[in-house]
Parts: sequence; C-alpha cells; structure tokens
Amino acid sequence: MAKQSDKSESPGRLAWMRFRRNKLAMGALAFIILLFTASVFAYTFIPDNSPDANTMCLQIATKKPGFSTQLLPIPKQGFNNTDGFVSSLFNGKEDGNTYLPIAKSFIKNDTLYAVEYGRTDTLKYLSSTVKTPITKTFYLGTDRYGRDMLSRLILGARISMLVGIIAVIISLLIGVTLGAMAGYFGGWLDSLIQWFINVIWSIPTILLVIAVSIALGKGFMQIFIAVGLTMWVEVARLVRGQVLSLRKMEFVEASQALGYGKFRTIFVHILPNISGPLAVVAASNFASAVLIEAGLSFIGFGVQPPTSSWGTMIRDHYGYIILDNAYLAILPGLAIVSVVLAFILIGNGLRDALDVKSVVGNQ
Repeated sequence: MAKQSDKSESPGRLAWMRFRRNKLAMGALAFIILLFTASVFAYTFIPDNSPDANTMCLQIATKKPGFSTQLLPIPKQGFNNTDGFVSSLFNGKEDGNTYLPIAKSFIKNDTLYAVEYGRTDTLKYLSSTVKTPITKTFYLGTDRYGRDMLSRLILGARISMLVGIIAVIISLLIGVTLGAMAGYFGGWLDSLIQWFINVIWSIPTILLVIAVSIALGKGFMQIFIAVGLTMWVEVARLVRGQVLSLRKMEFVEASQALGYGKFRTIFVHILPNISGPLAVVAASNFASAVLIEAGLSFIGFGVQPPTSSWGTMIRDHYGYIILDNAYLAILPGLAIVSVVLAFILIGNGLRDALDVKSVVGNQ
C-alpha cells in the first residue's frame, strides 16, 4: 500500500519531499523567508523607525556594538505628523524630535541642565521645551554619521530582496519569451535571437548595467530595472536548449495534431516541463542581482543616500577596515555573503530535488 501511495504522489510533491531532506537547503530557505519577512516589516521593530533610519547624532559616531547613552529629545518647531499607518509601516515614521546625546542631566527650578556627550560645559533648557531623557542602546554600534547600524543593516536587506525579486521577474519574462521562440520556431528567428544573445553576452555585466542605469537615470526603480535587463541572457540560452530537446517529443506532436496553437503549445505544454531548470537559474540570478546591486552602490551608481544599501554601507566605511572599527564594513559584507550563499544552497537543493535521473539512480 505504501508503494502504491508513493506512486500516486504528484511530481511537485515528490520534489518538495526530496528538497526537505536537504538540511542545508531547508536552512537557507528558512533564513531567506525570515530575512524577507523582517525586511518587509522592518519599521515595526527596528530601533530607529524614522524614514531610512536616518537619525544622525554626530557626537556618537563610530561607537562600538553595545554602546549605550542618554538622548535628550528636543521637539522640532512646527512639526505636524501626517503619516498614516500604512505609510509608517512601509516607509517609516517622521520623528518630531531631534536627539542630543548627553552624559548626564538634572532638573532644577523647572530648568533642565544637561552635559552634552563628549563635552564638559553645561547646557540649559526650559523643562517645557524638552522631554525626559531616554536611554538607548546601539546593539551593533553606530556608523560614521551616528546612525543606528542595526536599523540600517535590516533596511539594507529590503533593497537586496527587492532588487532580486524585480531582476528575476524581468529576466524570466524576457529570457523565457525569447528562448522559447528561438527554440520552437528555429530558422531565421532562432539565428536573429542567438545573434542578439551573443552580443549582450559579450558585454561585461557591470558595464552593461552602468550603461543601462545611465540611460534610465539614477533612481530607486531604475537600478532594479537595469539589473533585470542584463540578466535574461542565461535564462534565454537555457530555455532555448530545453525547448529544442522537447519540441520533438510525443506530447508536443500530440498538441499539434489536436490543432492547438503554437503559443499554447509553448506556454502550456512545453514550459511547465522545464520549470525545474528555470527554478534553479532563478535562484542563481537572485544571488547575482544582490551582488550586482551591492557593486553598483559601492561605486555610486546604485541606490542613492540616504536610502540604506549594503553596498553603500561598505563604501562609506571601507576605510575603517585598517582601523579599530572594521566591523562597520564587515557587517554589511557578511550580510551580502549570507544572502548569496543562501540562494546558492537553495539552487543546489532545487537542482538535486528536480533531477529525476539522479533520484532514479540513487534508488
């Protein structure tokens, strides 16, 4: 009975069962899901929930992880918060205060006396114009502008996840369409598409991305589109080869004999049979997109400040590697390595789970 039940399982379910046995791939998948969830809802739990976690306190710049200090909130003149719940959830909430790091404070005769951090002179504030000092801990320290590193690091994950998703979608749309048409129709159309693929393939990826980003202009979405427009070549080559091997199969000939249209045959009958290799190359492209975006941000062509990006964080702090604050560049570097390694492990797990020949051989 057990063997009969196994035979009735769908191919997708059997592949998922094989994927679950791969502990490294499952761990990588859990890590990516956790990181994606944390990046989407980052503003609900990060220490600095201002837009882009851009609250600067230059007096406490480049402090070590675990640094704790008192902050004196000073209300902004004429501030009126109009942020709604949804806007605050995804874009952060404007803070109505500026914060002054202080070493100590006391109140006397309705006047608050505070000693600014790193100074010895005492400042006076009317108690009606300031709030009670708060104590804040910077668990991963502060960057060179005195911003919370943990908040900036988590928001940087949002950029990496978003660029990966958009780049993979664009690369699949273009690559699958061109590759399927080249492999199925052949002839002059195949030659034309292959020529175009070879031209794009011959241009170094980073140079092509820079050229596209210059043409589209600097901006948030422009960079994501530029990365996606340069990653479809591998998808097209893969799809073309797979379609060439499948178009003479019996199920394709049966579809043609039944009078189904060519595009229905391609997208309904052929493409579902190459979903496995597509999933593997999509995972690989996701990792490549993260690396490309980080590289673009490092050289100044990526996401522009004050938006947090791991590549920008490395650019701002790579000079500290030879100093005592090397963690400022190492932390975002480790984040990039972790995400790329996770998607490589997921891709390897998908390859093994969807490779029917290797599964049959093991049995």
